[in-house]
Amino acid sequence: MPVHRSRTTGRSHLAAAGTLLAVLSLLLTLPGAANAADLPPRGSAHLGMGVIAHDGQGGLPRDTRVVQTEGVDVSSHQGNVDWPRLWNSGVKWAYVKATEGTYYKNPYFGQQYTGSYNVGMIRGAYHFATPDTATGAAQADYFVNNGGGWSRDGRTLPGALDIEWNPYGAACFGKTQSGMVTWIRDFLSRYKARTGRDAVIYTATSWWTQCTGNYSGFGASNPLWIARYNTTPGTLPAGWVYQTMWQYTSSGPIVGDHDKFNGALDRVVALANG
Repeated sequence: MPVHRSRTTGRSHLAAAGTLLAVLSLLLTLPGAANAADLPPRGSAHLGMGVIAHDGQGGLPRDTRVVQTEGVDVSSHQGNVDWPRLWNSGVKWAYVKATEGTYYKNPYFGQQYTGSYNVGMIRGAYHFATPDTATGAAQADYFVNNGGGWSRDGRTLPGALDIEWNPYGAACFGKTQSGMVTWIRDFLSRYKARTGRDAVIYTATSWWTQCTGNYSGFGASNPLWIARYNTTPGTLPAGWVYQTMWQYTSSGPIVGDHDKFNGALDRVVALANG
């Protein structure tokens, strides 16, 4: 026999469906709600990706009496880099993205890492951290195994850990502040065990404060590379009294990301030599 639904039941189901759609619509419009279609592809992250969105952008550095040495940082976004032109413009050191997580290797790493060396630059490699995908130790191993090592040749800088806003999801990668500190410590410990060097930490003060609780325990051993696109480096994270490097713009000449080393070229060499 045919089954007949009452009009009341039909209306109830329609009302429930309407309520569900309204709730979903509200969730998608809440601040911070991410649309998966708007997220960048895995592997595309790079130094300073979130700086302007979170910290804004001001003027270029002020002229001071302090001697600083110009540098650049590059990733796959720059493709094959014109290293002779950069060298002739006054750039003397560079960092090249090698890896991300345990799933990505920069396809331009060879041209960028070797090309900068061949024109006379002091260069190093960096790793974009994704603490939500693998342990700190596993990512340090992946980094060292894929270009992030170190040699005492006077031209190779220690590897850098790029730890900043997560472009693929929650800013702190789903970690508590203590959990983030533990993850960073695990990465740094494994990197030192593999290379004999303390890795550089690249970060922004606002992210560091939000995601580590402004932890001060790495300042005595790990050089700081601060990200701030403004006239001064600003307030530094706890534990550091000065920055070793400063990424001050993403719109510089020839290659967008430009940096200043806090010292003359002989200090860059000293960091390379350990």
